[in-house]
This record gives sequence, C-alpha cells and structure tokens, in this order.
Amino acid sequence: MPCMPSSGWISTSSLLFHVPKNAGGHPRTVVAIAAVFVLGFSALGGYRLMGRLVPEVDRADAAVLIARPHVVEVEALPQLAEWLRREGDSGRFMGAVLVAQGDKILFRQAYGLANHETGQPLALDARFRLASISKQFTAAAVLKLQDEGKLTVDDPVCQWIQPCPAAWRPLKLGHLMSHTSGIPDIMAQAQWGLIRVTPRTKQELTDASSGYGLSFPPGSKIRYNNAGFNLLTQVIEKASGQSFEAYLQDAFFTPLNMANTGSDADGKTGDLVMGYANFPGGLTAQPDANVSVVVGAGALYSTLDDLLTWNRALHNGKVISDASYARMVADYSPPEQPDERGRPHRAWGYGLFVNSLGERVEPGFPERQVYHTGSWAGFRNIVTYEPVSDTTVVVLGNNYHQREQVFLTSQQAMAEALGYPFPQAGRE
Repeated sequence: MPCMPSSGWISTSSLLFHVPKNAGGHPRTVVAIAAVFVLGFSALGGYRLMGRLVPEVDRADAAVLIARPHVVEVEALPQLAEWLRREGDSGRFMGAVLVAQGDKILFRQAYGLANHETGQPLALDARFRLASISKQFTAAAVLKLQDEGKLTVDDPVCQWIQPCPAAWRPLKLGHLMSHTSGIPDIMAQAQWGLIRVTPRTKQELTDASSGYGLSFPPGSKIRYNNAGFNLLTQVIEKASGQSFEAYLQDAFFTPLNMANTGSDADGKTGDLVMGYANFPGGLTAQPDANVSVVVGAGALYSTLDDLLTWNRALHNGKVISDASYARMVADYSPPEQPDERGRPHRAWGYGLFVNSLGERVEPGFPERQVYHTGSWAGFRNIVTYEPVSDTTVVVLGNNYHQREQVFLTSQQAMAEALGYPFPQAGRE
C-alpha cells in the first residue's frame, strides 16, 4: 500500500470546546458531523466498517478543537449526574467522567479522592494512568511513520528488530498491533510475578520476548498481547531517530496541546492519581505501578480533556492519513474467530476495538462504538467514540475492582447523550 501524506493540523486558536450554560436533556442528534468519521476512509474509495459501507466524503472542513476554555464542572446530562452522585457518595464509583458531542461538552465531573492517604480530592484535570488505552497511541505512531514514508505496517518485524529470532521471520508490524502475532504475552512469561515489579528497559523487554517461540502462526488467531506493543517502541525509535517518548511528544502531544499527557515509564512523573483496589482489609493503595514493563502497551497518563482532544483529532483526520486510519479501525480477527462469551463480535483493529457496546447494558441500544479499555495498578478506564453523532465518552477510574461500574457508566453516558433510555444495569 502506498504511503499517504499527512493531513496536517488545525490552528490551536481556531476552535474552543463549547460548554452549555444550562443543564437539560439532549435528544439524539444525527447531523452532518457524521461525515467527519466517514471521511477517514475517502482514500480507499469507501471502506466497510461496522456492517455498512462508508462513502467518500471531503474532510477538508472537519472541525477539530484544540484551544481550551477553563476546565469547569458540567452536568447537562441529568440522569447521569443523579446516578453518579449516588454512586460517588457511596464509594461505588471513584473517578472522573467526560461526555462531549463534537466540541460541545455535556458532562465533566469527578468523584472521590485522588489520594486517600492525603485526602486530596480528584480534580477535573487530574492525571490518570491510562493502562491499555495507551496502545492506540503506539499504533498511531507506527501509522504516522507510515504516512511519513519511513515504514509500512506490512514490513517484516525482522527488518526492524535485530538480532531477530528465526521464529519471527513470518511476522509483520501489523501482527504486533492487531494481537495476531503469536508472541507470548509478557504475563505468560516465566516469573511474571518478578517481572511485574522489576523495572525493565525496552531492550530488556525485547530480549525477554525473543527467547520464546510463537504460540500460533501469525494471523491465524487473536490473543490479547502487550509484548507486541512493547516491541513496537523500538521500531518507532529506529524509524524516527528519536526515543519513543520524544516521538509521541513531537508528533502528537505538542501539536495537539496535550500538556497533561505523557509516559511514566521512568517512574519519575509526579502528581498522578493514586490507584486503589478492594482487598479484604479495605481500600488499598497500589503505588508500585512499574509501567516500564508495559512501555508501549500501557505506560501513558492523561486527563479527561486531553483525551477528548486526542479522540476528536484522531477520528476527525488530524493525526494520521485517511488510508492509515482505515487500517487502524479495520478488523484483523480471523474469519473463524468465535464470539467472546456469546457477545456480539468485536472487531480487533490497531490499538482500537469496534463493537456494539450498548448491547451489553439494559435497556440496550445499537450504535457501534470505537473504543479501548485500560486496567493496571489500581485503575479501570474506558474511552469510547460513536462516529455518527461524534460523541466521545471518557471514564477514568482509580479503583481496579470497579470494572463493571466503569463500563456501565460509559454506556449510561453514551445512551443519554444519544437520547436512548438510561441503562440501569449491565448484561452478561
């Protein structure tokens, strides 16, 4: 596939988030913003995603925020506000939530404490560990380097990782990003308990993975894999001539004014929210994050508003080319891949998934969402996007054992923003 030129950036002074002054209901809106998502596929002359053909659209006028107003509380989704007030007061939800349609913020609120030991409350601009939500940034970095003509996702892994085990010769970079490589995950490696708490360099992570054979032929199966994203950091460094962290900063965070986003792989970032877990002895802090072992798979931190900036820029064509974006949200799971626990099929893309998440709550709703979750060291997160209405939902939680609450909150937020009945419970 030929590399496509990068689409460029919109001026940081061109647009602002819009904050509604009054709370109120929001009927479902299906407007011209729908074009913003589908134009990401114009370079391919239409692309099949989410069960329908996406037409060609000119994306030259795609609206992307970047400049920001002052961060303030917004509760223009009254059912969500009431639900979260109860859940937050009871301790059943700890974290922060943002909902936006286009550049209009419908909800922004935080619940609980950033640090229970010091009593520090959660702020609206608190910096959370993203865990596996980080994967989409690594994938986007590879795709941006493809746009720059420095690599392609079809390059052999052994072109970039040397010395390269003989078992890896069939591997391509795309296999690493789509969880289809067959490389054993770091959590499947011997002495994972020791690895989990021991700082590692990128080279040490690569050396450890190279000592294992493949669990299956590349592309034949899907198996969730952090090790592949760790390997991609070294590919990015060789192709860009910069450190992985510097490339993310220069390619994404600085142009998008994401001042509160970065990597904590060196363990030196201060002022991050503390993660917690519910143990028999009570709520317990999880201070030993050691994200160096998930450097390309889960080491980033960010805030509600920085993630909204990223989501809108990524899905509105201001990060990577149309052709690269189409490959990012395509489905790489094998045709015979079974549904997961009886749930609707999940499309496995490059650092992103696509699925009808609303069908997993009651009452349900049908829209397909582009999303990723994250869990690590006391955190549970989800960032999800509904393209037709240009709706973003960000839920960042600092309690590892509140997975169901985080997911339900995300779908309650999406349902109310789209005008559907407010979900009361999750489905299995």
